[in-house]
Amino acid sequence: MNRTVVASARIEAPAHPRIYFIRHGETDWNREGRLQGQHDIALNDLGRRQAAEVASHLRDTIGSKTRTLPWIASPMARVMETMRIARNTLGLPEAGYTVEPRLIELGFGQWEGLTWREVRKTDPAGAARRDGDKWGCVPPGGESYAMLLDRLKPFVDSLNEETIVVAHGGVARAMLVHLAGVDTLEATLVDIWQGRLLVFEQGGAYWVP
Repeated sequence: MNRTVVASARIEAPAHPRIYFIRHGETDWNREGRLQGQHDIALNDLGRRQAAEVASHLRDTIGSKTRTLPWIASPMARVMETMRIARNTLGLPEAGYTVEPRLIELGFGQWEGLTWREVRKTDPAGAARRDGDKWGCVPPGGESYAMLLDRLKPFVDSLNEETIVVAHGGVARAMLVHLAGVDTLEATLVDIWQGRLLVFEQGGAYWVP
């Protein structure tokens, strides 16, 4: 199996069950570099192909456990579509998953729908604050990564068995900090791939393939 390690055993933390993390497929706003946050944007054609592709990676990684492990998803439309395509690819019923509101994406507030270039033009002071503290900065009307982790942590810590989670890039970054000991600044910069599987286990994380 081809694995790309993100972080490995950097922290001493309570044991968590293995989590198989899937980011939703690409949307047109992803392609354009726009901040989606909590706006519901549908997958584009590439995003739909990525959803099927990541399902194949999941099947290659855990085999028949795709049918027995719990699937938990963010309620956002792009995630729900990714979930449906992935489960259809695996021959699973569409209804066999749980929706978890705490998995919703990081809120960018008034910046949603803008590119970073547009944010720097329309809100230079806010952009400068974020440049100085990417983890702690709160966009106007939005939330910081620190706030996202605060709402996400109780959910993650409640998991008591291996779980398949389908959610967002911001959620994955918060999980990298909480579960894999990634530095908060590094977590805001790391690429969270679409169409690949991110596995959290034993205080670390790696990509498949």
